[in-house]
Amino acid sequence: MRFGTAEVVRDLDRVNGWLLSVDGVAQSYVDVDDPTHLEFDYVRRIADVLDCWGQEGAAVDALHLGGGACTVPRYLSATRPGSRQEVVDADGGMVALVRDQFGIDAIPGLTVHVGDGRAGATAREDLSTDVVVVDAFERGMVSAGLFSVEATRELSRVLRANGVYLANLSDGPGFPFASRVVATLSAVFGNVLLLAEPAVLRGRRFGNIVLAASAVELPTDQIAARAANTAFPARCVTAAELRALVGPARPLTDNEPITPPVPPKDPFAT
Repeated sequence: MRFGTAEVVRDLDRVNGWLLSVDGVAQSYVDVDDPTHLEFDYVRRIADVLDCWGQEGAAVDALHLGGGACTVPRYLSATRPGSRQEVVDADGGMVALVRDQFGIDAIPGLTVHVGDGRAGATAREDLSTDVVVVDAFERGMVSAGLFSVEATRELSRVLRANGVYLANLSDGPGFPFASRVVATLSAVFGNVLLLAEPAVLRGRRFGNIVLAASAVELPTDQIAARAANTAFPARCVTAAELRALVGPARPLTDNEPITPPVPPKDPFAT
């Protein structure tokens, strides 16, 4: 693999459930028989936004930067039949693995390419997609170049007027990276929400953060209710509370690259 050593382990509790790890870090989980079974909490939060946004069950055009085991594309294909989806992943070895292990070429309407995510977005026509999902990591760290204001403007260009942008990233106390991504999304889209577990929001531990953004108002009340009604509840933060959380952070730019946060060896350490 380009970004580490991959391992696939069967879930003993589910006949066709699989955990994909890279360098010992859990990266994706997929149930090939039941695409709606989402094991990772952050993936459930992405699904919460997708389920509440737009017309329920309506087919969409989606662009995914970073694919992993294609859990989200598989979920969208099951819950929004007829969707057309494109995955762009920089790790050719990973793409070959998930093709072989998980049969992603059989997912209706899905095409998967090996390549640079920003280049993949640049190749798209204006207003050509309804959903953009950014979930790309390199050796456990967020692919920071996908979150600059320049990259984000390119992604906003391909989104239709009522489209939704989704991103998964990870950060620790003080949100040194996530706060700047929020500032970037706010500058480009205007409407932004953040979903995370309470312990992550309080700065008690490193963890996943899901961000959603759109040029139009998002169904925040519905999303918040879905995120709260789960085994491991997450909070939905918007508007003034979100601005207070991230403080005076500046948007990220290509001319001012920063190193994304490095996950601790024990992500649950306080």
